[in-house]
Amino acid sequence: MKKYLLGIDQGTSALKAVLFDFSGSAVLSETADYNVEYGAAGIAEQNPEIWYSAAAQAIKKITSGIAAEEIAAIGVDGISWSPVFIDEKGKVLAKTPIWLDTRAHLECCEIDALVSAEKLFEICGNPLTANYGTPKALWFKNRRPRIFSKTYKILQSNSFLVYRLTGEASQDKCQSYAYHFYDMRTGKYNYEILKKLGLDSGLFPVPVDCDTVVGGITREAAAQTGLRAGTPVIAGGLDAACAALGAGVTASGQTQEQGGQAGGMGICIDNYVSNKNLILSAHVIPGKWLLQGGTTGGGGALKWFNAQFGNGQSFDVLTSGITEKPSKDGVIFLPYMRGERSPLWNPKAKGLFYGLSYETSQKDLVRAVLEGVAFSLRHNLETACQSGAKATGLLSTGGSANSKIWTQIKSDVTGLPISVPASKEATAKGAALLAGRAAGIYRSYEEAAERTVKETAKYFPDKANKKTYDSLYEKYLEIGGAMAPTWK
Repeated sequence: MKKYLLGIDQGTSALKAVLFDFSGSAVLSETADYNVEYGAAGIAEQNPEIWYSAAAQAIKKITSGIAAEEIAAIGVDGISWSPVFIDEKGKVLAKTPIWLDTRAHLECCEIDALVSAEKLFEICGNPLTANYGTPKALWFKNRRPRIFSKTYKILQSNSFLVYRLTGEASQDKCQSYAYHFYDMRTGKYNYEILKKLGLDSGLFPVPVDCDTVVGGITREAAAQTGLRAGTPVIAGGLDAACAALGAGVTASGQTQEQGGQAGGMGICIDNYVSNKNLILSAHVIPGKWLLQGGTTGGGGALKWFNAQFGNGQSFDVLTSGITEKPSKDGVIFLPYMRGERSPLWNPKAKGLFYGLSYETSQKDLVRAVLEGVAFSLRHNLETACQSGAKATGLLSTGGSANSKIWTQIKSDVTGLPISVPASKEATAKGAALLAGRAAGIYRSYEEAAERTVKETAKYFPDKANKKTYDSLYEKYLEIGGAMAPTWK
């Protein structure tokens, strides 16, 4: 008898495999860590083989504790804008430039000259920046021609794992927003644009819905993971979109707040709405979109601070003594630790502490990091509101959702109520719910959310704190604007 769904969440710094029962409760969970390799000229890359090695390791531990035949289906999510180049035998040809990688800025100029960024925005609803998959593909074509000539398919992070598990190459519609030749309205590639860019359409698998069954577990993958051969694996999607589903974002206006390595938000919309300063993707739920803000300085900013100045102490110790009441003249932090994505789109933006004095303590700096990330969240929410996509409240996911002080600060800064779903594994749960829908466990995504998403905490903005933060937020924007000329 089938009892479980397996969600595989491939993140920036770790892969997590989580076994869920059909009510959405996590039964078993395993995590395997890995590193990002940083280099000059905006390089941030990983070897995709470490993702699959981590997946096999984590899944093997899970299947050692349950009968593999009890798993009904498997869902996979992954990080964005991370093209994987494989040959006909499935061999990885190069390290993958991940979402943090901005090396391809010259290719953006080339693309703009060939097609124009304005034309591309009309088609895909996304800005032309070096983070996306299109300029990265051209970078390999221009700078690594021998690798490019051997390339059979260009996959995404989740589709690479699906390929390793099933032997089938795929491309889901949610992750297709990485490509500026993907028509967001039709869900198909624009082959005229592909031709102008000099890219062979055969390199890119045809986009399919995220809950499409791509194939079954191969015998080889079964031996490596302990899974039962033939177990269905679905296409999956973007980690942020799966997190939104796992948090219960199924209706227009519902908004997921992302509190992982990166920060950001995703507003569910029923109608096509784009904004040049934000990110638009298909939701993993067919027929819906997510207007998103994605930043570089989420939990990763605090992780950096802790490693450099906090002696790697626990989060509770690091934040102990920090009250919910903001300082009226506190330190302000710009969380642009690897350039910044939305809404600035400046790969040369730099992080900054402003307002230091001899009286500044470590606790003041920690508070500034928490507030700076909250300010970047508000900046994205306000940008989305300008396009008519207004958040009615936030559903918080990721590690920072476990922090009462950080979540309260975000509520006070944005002026929005924040709900925290019961599961700490919202991203993996979203991938599992896709698998459950494909396997017929749930009749709809609304039913899936109703059955599996439960609230554990609720936060409401404090009016007095909000007033103080309004002033600090204006200063945050002013400082960023004043610094922008120095980033050139």
